[in-house]
Amino acid sequence: MNYRISHRAASLAPSLTLVIDSKAKQMKAAGEDVVGFGAGEPDFDTPQHIKDAAVKALADGFTKYTPSSGIPELREEIAKKFKVENGLTYKPSQVIVSCGGKHSCYNVILAVCGEGDEVIIPAPYWLSYPEMVKLAGGTPVILPTSDQTEFKVTPEQLRAAITPRTRLFILNSPSNPTGAVYTREEIKALGDICVEHGVLIMSDEIYEKLVYDGAAHTSVAAFSQAHYDHTIIVHGFAKAWSMTGWRLGFLAAPEPIAKAIDAIQSHSTSNPTSFAQKGAVVALSGSQEHLPKWLAEYAKRRSYAHQRLNAMPGISCVNAKGAFYLFPNISALGLKSIDFCARLLDEQKVAAVPGIAFGAEGYLRISYATSLANIEKGLNRLETFARQLAGK
Repeated sequence: MNYRISHRAASLAPSLTLVIDSKAKQMKAAGEDVVGFGAGEPDFDTPQHIKDAAVKALADGFTKYTPSSGIPELREEIAKKFKVENGLTYKPSQVIVSCGGKHSCYNVILAVCGEGDEVIIPAPYWLSYPEMVKLAGGTPVILPTSDQTEFKVTPEQLRAAITPRTRLFILNSPSNPTGAVYTREEIKALGDICVEHGVLIMSDEIYEKLVYDGAAHTSVAAFSQAHYDHTIIVHGFAKAWSMTGWRLGFLAAPEPIAKAIDAIQSHSTSNPTSFAQKGAVVALSGSQEHLPKWLAEYAKRRSYAHQRLNAMPGISCVNAKGAFYLFPNISALGLKSIDFCARLLDEQKVAAVPGIAFGAEGYLRISYATSLANIEKGLNRLETFARQLAGK
């Protein structure tokens, strides 16, 4: 039997973050002492009041289909969040609740990109962006950055990359995988260029609440009506509320785009999980006292890991201003990033993600969403490995 796979499916690269995380978990299950720096998942539990709301929803029998774009009370809470926290006015009808932040991104790209459309993506990028563009029939246009510019794309780069086929620019701040946070002025400059050329912006703001050292998140949609009209914001509950397994994301968009996304979702996944949505209502409307504690702990881990990485031979690392990742430069150690990470896992039992997965050879991603004890143990092993490669 000739099982013909579609050219779009065949063109996809597997998610190296999930591949490495899966191998690390298999090694752990076999009794090996593996330190995982791979997955972008908080090690904190979902706050109890959120879990209680979902449990109550189950007990109350809230287990049936909901509207495809989410229950009205959750869409209203999300609209309220944008108004209070970001100064943005969205009607609930402009808000779509999805099965995770990843699902929101995919829905946006499917809704606005067609065959041959170009999508500009700064690198390092979250590894699923280019693959989603390919699935939609579009062409990813990658703009490389480096630690020399704190992994930020410049207005000049963006302007030079725009062609008559450019449909969308993807902006992710705070960034996965680098932790870079664009300043208000930098975001406005990029937004201005998109408005000038009629290019839509997908602003991935899922790490919005995870910022350090006085850095502040700014949404590109907030600068003017024109910026608002050109922007689709994607977001989710995974990072700031540690709800990764709940699979709940959300987005806010101009009405015609939201309507198109609603139609797409109604024919693909139907609605997000009913009782999880009840938990999400409480995540937004209930106590946020967990977040300052988490941020303080993340900041402590980040500072420790940043100092340790820069003290290792052959490794240099720009400090992150947001999210929970560091993106050290390992190019001086002479191995391709995928080989570096494969040997690091096999020889030192440390799981990290190669920079090539994010479109940036010569780097690796370290997640500090794990305990300080684990970070210390893992970095001790990484230092041993670096010293071996450096001959020190």
